[in-house]
This record gives sequence, C-alpha cells and structure tokens, in this order.
Amino acid sequence: MNSKALEATAVSIRSLSMDAIQKAKSGHPGLPLGAAELAAVLYGEIMKHNPADSSWVDRDRFVLSAGHGSMLLYSILHIAGYKVSMEDIQSFRQVGSKCPGHPERGMTDGVENTSGPLGQGVALAVGMAIAESMLAARFNTSRHTIVDHYTYSLVGEGCLEEGVSSEACSLAGTLKLEKLIVFYDENKISIDGNTDIAFADDVQKRFESYGWSVLRGSMYNMGEIADLVKVAKSQHKPTLIILKSIIGKGAPKQGTADVHGAPLGDDGVIEAKRTLGLPEDKKFYVVPEAYDYFKGKAKDFAQAEADWKAEFDAWSSENPELRKLWDAYWSGKQTGDAAAPSYNVGDSLATRDASGKSLNCMADRYQWLVGGSADLQGPNKTKVKNDDGTYGPENRKGRTIEYGIREFAMSQVQSGINLHGGLRAFGATFLVFSDYLRPSLRVAALSKLPNIYVFTHDSIYVGEDGPTHQPIETLAALRCIPNVQVLRPGDAEETQLAWEMALESTDHPVCMAFTRQGLPVYEKADKDWKNTARKGAYVVQEGSASPDITVVATGSEVSMALAAAKEVPGKTIRVVSVLDKTLFEKQDDSFRAKIMGNPKRVVVAEAGCRQGWEGYAKKDDLFTLDDFGESGPAAKVAEDLHFTAADFAKVLAR
Repeated sequence: MNSKALEATAVSIRSLSMDAIQKAKSGHPGLPLGAAELAAVLYGEIMKHNPADSSWVDRDRFVLSAGHGSMLLYSILHIAGYKVSMEDIQSFRQVGSKCPGHPERGMTDGVENTSGPLGQGVALAVGMAIAESMLAARFNTSRHTIVDHYTYSLVGEGCLEEGVSSEACSLAGTLKLEKLIVFYDENKISIDGNTDIAFADDVQKRFESYGWSVLRGSMYNMGEIADLVKVAKSQHKPTLIILKSIIGKGAPKQGTADVHGAPLGDDGVIEAKRTLGLPEDKKFYVVPEAYDYFKGKAKDFAQAEADWKAEFDAWSSENPELRKLWDAYWSGKQTGDAAAPSYNVGDSLATRDASGKSLNCMADRYQWLVGGSADLQGPNKTKVKNDDGTYGPENRKGRTIEYGIREFAMSQVQSGINLHGGLRAFGATFLVFSDYLRPSLRVAALSKLPNIYVFTHDSIYVGEDGPTHQPIETLAALRCIPNVQVLRPGDAEETQLAWEMALESTDHPVCMAFTRQGLPVYEKADKDWKNTARKGAYVVQEGSASPDITVVATGSEVSMALAAAKEVPGKTIRVVSVLDKTLFEKQDDSFRAKIMGNPKRVVVAEAGCRQGWEGYAKKDDLFTLDDFGESGPAAKVAEDLHFTAADFAKVLAR
C-alpha cells in the first residue's frame, strides 16, 4: 500500500470538495472532509473496479447511502480516472451538471445509483448483494467463477435513523449476505447538533442482533481499514465496519454541526487549506501524487477486467448453453415460450387470481424474473410454481424472496436488484400499503428503473378488513408520480396484457392493481383490443359512433358499467376500459376521440377518489368514492356506500 499517495488522494478529496461547495454556495462539506481516507483506500486498494469501464459487470459496487456527501464521490471518481472532469467538479450543483447535489443514476460516470433520501442507499446495496449471489449460483461452475464481487456502502447516523435501513439490514442479516460490507461514518453529528439528542442506539448491538458481523476502527488509519475489509470478507454474513470520524476534518469548526450542511465560507476554506497543508491560493487543487498514483493503478485496474474477460471467455467456450442463458439474462430476452392463460367470456375470477396465472406464465418465459411479497404471497397470488424454491442462505438459486412485513425495504431491494443488472425483480403487497413504499417508488421512477409492483385488494371490495385496508386515494396518488405507469385491468384477459406490458417496460416502474373479488371476463367490441389497449384504453361495448353516454371505467368498474348499462333501456351507452389513464391522456386527440366517440354525456366510474378525473365529466357524472370505506362483507359495504351496479344505473338513467 502506497500510504503517501493515498494520503495525497485524501487531502485532494478535501480540496476539491470544499472548493466545489464554496463555489456553488451550497452543499455538505462535513462528510467529504470527514471520510476522505475511506474513499481513497476503497477506490485505490480495496475495490475491484476499472475506471476505464464503469459498466464492467463483475465490478464491485459502491453505494453512497449518505448521498448529501456527494462531493466525496465525485472527487474520488475524478481523481481515480472516471469520466468526471475538472469542469464537472467546478459546476457542482448547477443546472445540467454531471455533478448534481445528490448522486443521480445515469448522470455521472461511476455513480451506481440515485441516493438522496437517507437510508434508501443501503437498502439498495442489500438488493445488489442479493443479485450478485443469485447470479453466482446460476452461472458459476466448478471450473470457472464469473460472478464474484462485493457490494460496499457508506452510511451515517441519518441513514441508520431512517426506518428503511432497519428493515433492509434486518433482512440482509437473515439472508446472511456475506458479500455486503457497510461502512458506518460515526461522527455523532447531524444538522440539529449532536446525534445524542435523538439517537442513542447501541449500533453494534443492534447490528449484531440482525445477524451481522460488526468491526471497529478509525476513519484515519487506511491500513487498518484495508485489514478490516479482509476480516469482513472472511465472515459468512454481512459486515458493518464502524469507523470513528470527525465531521468536517480540517475545517475551522470540525466536529460540529456547523460543517455538516453549509459551505465553509471563504475564510473557512483558507483556514482549512492552511491546516491541511494545501496551497491557499489555488482552487480545485489536486496533489500531483494523487493523479500519478491512479495513473499507475490504471494498468492494474485494466488487468483485473482483462483477467475476468479471459475467465469469462473460457467459461463461455465450455458452457455454450449457459452463455446463451447469460446473454438472455443481461439483455432481457425470453428464455421460454409458455403459452398465455386462456379464458372464455363469462369466466369469473378475481384479477389477483388471474395475475397469479400470468406471473407463472411470465416466470416460465423469463427465467431472470425474481421477486416476492411482503408476507402476502397467498393473498397476493405471487407463488411461482415449479421454480427453484425460496431464496436464502442455503439456496441462492431461489427465485422467490420472502421479504417479511417490510414493504419499504422490499421496494428498495427490488430497485437494487434491477440496478445491479442481469435480473428483473417484482414486489407485492396490498394496494393500500403502497404508502409504505411510496418514497422508494418515487426514487425508482426518478432513476428510470423498471420495477414491477403487484398491488392486490384494490378497493372497498376488500370488505371485512375495513377502511384501513380499503384504498380510496391510492390510485390517484400513484398516478401523480412522474414516470410511474399504473395499470388497473378489468378482467383476466386484461390482466395478462398488463403483465406483458410490465415486462416490456425498460425505463419506468409499473404498478398493477388487482381485485380480491371475482370479475367476469367480458366480450370486447374491439377485436384488436390488445393493441388498442396498449395506448391506454379501448372500447369494450360499442354503443354507437355518437352514443348518448360514454362510460369511462377502470378495473372492477368496467363490468359494473356493463351491468348497469343493461338496466338503462332506450339509451346508447359506450363502455370504455381505461387500463392506463395516464397513457391514454398522452395519446393524440384523434385517437382519444375515436375511443370516446361523440357522446352527449361522459360518465366516469372508478372505486377511488375523483381526483384526476375532473376533466372528463361534470361533477355529478363522476361515480367515484371520496370518503373512507366501511367494515363488512364486500357486497354490504358497496350497498352502504351506494356503489353498486344498481346505483350506477340510476346515474346513467338521469
């Protein structure tokens, strides 16, 4: 280990960080100044990576969970030779910069993920570690190892205070994820002061209770950090390395909340540079030895990838069928040709049951599809039949993940698996509990991740569980998140199409809402309905080209509308199934006019709040629910809330 060069790297990280933050007049200098040694030794001596190829599939992954300290990451990426220029560093936190305020997926070479909200990053790291172990179990052979890398993450007190880190780290311990190593920057400071005011956990005991190995050391002894990582790699469980540190090390107010989230000020920067031995008159200064060190390491980094490629080529030659499968996993291609489930008009089944059939069809078509439910595999109908079993310490080939009652962690782990690559993950729970995972869904949408969410029990027809389990506002809340696709199929056939659309998505999350109650499979007036519905909506019942009423309905309310229309003689009624409201609204006017017809009146039917539907119809023609549900048998609840086909027929007859 070249200690002198690594020390030059650490001080250069501090130099770049304080100057970038000062120039931007915004940022968090505390973590970059306090944890510079970790970044230097991690990228210089510990991690398997190649700055010349940030997409190398067998690279180690690093997740900065404490994303506010982004200048730590940008600085080391620049010095190490990633495609992060000095101009990028100098434009920190500016519009269009490759160095945004918090790390963002796809914006900066070498940045693995979006990590803004605290705690979500370490949960992503858990997902990445799961993905590594799954792929290793599927593709490594007795003669060749082509998947063999570690996932590292840096957390602070803020990450550990957020509940999602508890959920995810508890799961990681249960699963004994031995290739997950998390560094805890223990500086005892947050924005409001010393963390003792709100955080008195014994972190070591807490993580030991999760089933983790816990090691301790100093942030400022790089040789010790490297040795601790070696010990961590010998454990058969995840490891937390607690590194005692000083926030804002080198700054005038180091060790205090003042250096956490605000620039040091011009005088503070000069004083810090004086303390650190940096030239006071030079901005964005990098010690030449730091650049030289990583230029010298470039050959080693490249050689590591070249050695892996040689191993991969040898493995490919010996295992041509596995290689075909590998290519399918990483390209998202089909690995099987299972036929879609078929139904007859009049068949009755809950769309959650139809979803279970479609999931198994998709699992046969795509071996790389993995996932599970938040302790609701039975109610969610997410049991994958004839698979490789349940994923766990003794079965890394398992495709079913038992998440336990951890919706937030489930979503973030799913994101981590999808970020890693080579696999596609889904997660499932009741629709109303999407509120538990909503922050993760938002970040997944921002990150353009193709997460798949199976949400069942989608309305008041849940029945006896009562209003706590009966979503009213949830569909509207999901639809308003940018880049989130919400599909609410009305029967079993639409459910199969929804699953196909979900698997086709590549750059956005897809939420599917399914019923608990049985629904009839209805005849479709549009004989090319599958293609039409891919634009968001299609005509189920024609009525006429210029109907008296066009009913716009989603999910279970499509069959309600069909039943109600039969009770209104003398009126021509067109019924439109809106599988994806947002997608339908994005279509051109001519398509929407073709679907809607030229009606005298438009009526909307959805077992949810009216928000978002106001532009379709007059207030009295919005057959929606704008108050919480009731507890009782589903049919009785519907009667009590006046939300039945008979009630809807009265609306149509007006």
